[in-house]
Parts: sequence; structure tokens; C-alpha cells
Amino acid sequence: MAFYIDSADRSTVERLWASGVFAGVTTNPTILSRAGLSQRDLPEIYKWLSELGVPVIFMQVLGTGVQEMTSSAAWLRSLGPVVVKVPSTSAGLRVARDLVDDGCPVLVTAVYHPVQAILARDVGADWVAPYVGRMSDAGRAGVDSVVQMQQAIGGGRTRILAASLRSADQVAELAAAGVPHFTVGEAVAAQMLEDELTEVAVTEFEKAGGRAAVR
Repeated sequence: MAFYIDSADRSTVERLWASGVFAGVTTNPTILSRAGLSQRDLPEIYKWLSELGVPVIFMQVLGTGVQEMTSSAAWLRSLGPVVVKVPSTSAGLRVARDLVDDGCPVLVTAVYHPVQAILARDVGADWVAPYVGRMSDAGRAGVDSVVQMQQAIGGGRTRILAASLRSADQVAELAAAGVPHFTVGEAVAAQMLEDELTEVAVTEFEKAGGRAAVR
């Protein structure tokens, strides 16, 4: 099981990376925009993350057609070892197949239905990223759908990387169902790293320790 940081904000990534519990960083054009960045900033982002010691970096193609996405993927790969993210469209799956055949690690993203996960598995993608929270926002059973995906694709090469998570509870529920990988934003990461009851216990420990030291 592995957790990834879903952010391109430097201060957020550096703070969370220092916790030692994350395996890499995921980005996409929306995440870049939220951080005031764009696709043009990816070379500098790649350099910064590499210097930080991040071993697995996900970057997403632009374009809607096969030729556009293929060109975008080639540019991303020129930056260094990256996992190339492609959308779960007909053209995206075609590009994913070509990238897999060329030895490139691939994630099929923006997945909303179990059948899309099956197709991603069948083209040989390493990861498939269902958008849990967005599914729920659209009136679909996000967690249940991802559990179905996990059951459908089994334990082979293609692994689920659950994204658009809204709470640590969703992470726990999916992990219990066998989902192996998660990418989380700052808010969910905070829920995972801190718990108010744990903080109360730590305070009690410190008080007890202080009294023992006085004695």
C-alpha cells in the first residue's frame, strides 16, 4: 500500500513529504492551476521534486486527440522518469497502449465507472485513478464503485490509485476493501496524520511523564 501527495503547492508538498509516509507526488492541470502554475512550469516542478528526493512523479498529458496526447507524453518523458497520466477516453486508451508498449509507466485517470478500470487494465496501464469524491458529487456511489473496480481488475499489474478523496474515513474503507494506493490533498492528509484523540493522549503522556520525572 502506498500514499501519494496530490498537490503542486511547494510548501504543502515539502511539509507533507517531510512526514516520511508518502511515496510520491501526483499532479494534473487542475492541481497546477490551483497552485498558480501551468504545464509550462512542469520542468521546474520536476527538477524541484527530484531534488527533494521524490522517487515517483505523476504528470498528465494535454490534448484530446491521439496525436496531441502522444506529443504531450513525449515532452513529459523528456523531463525524466515520470508516470504519464492519460484520461480514460477512447483516444487516451489508445495512447496508453502505445506508451505501455514503449515501456512507459502509465496511469489512466478521470475514471468514473468500473468498466473504465477494466479497459485500463486491458491496455496494460500500471495504475487507474477513480475520482471518488466527484463520483459521489454526481450522484454515484463513489466508494462502492471503487470497491467494484478493485474486485473487477483483481491483483494483477494494474493497481487502483484512488483520487478525489474527501476524508480519511473513505481511505480507511477503501483500504479495508483491498484498494492499494491513494493520492490525497492537504485536507485529507491532515486527517490522516493527526487525530484529536491522539493529541489528547499525547498531552496526558507528557503530563504523566513530567510528574514521574519530578519524583
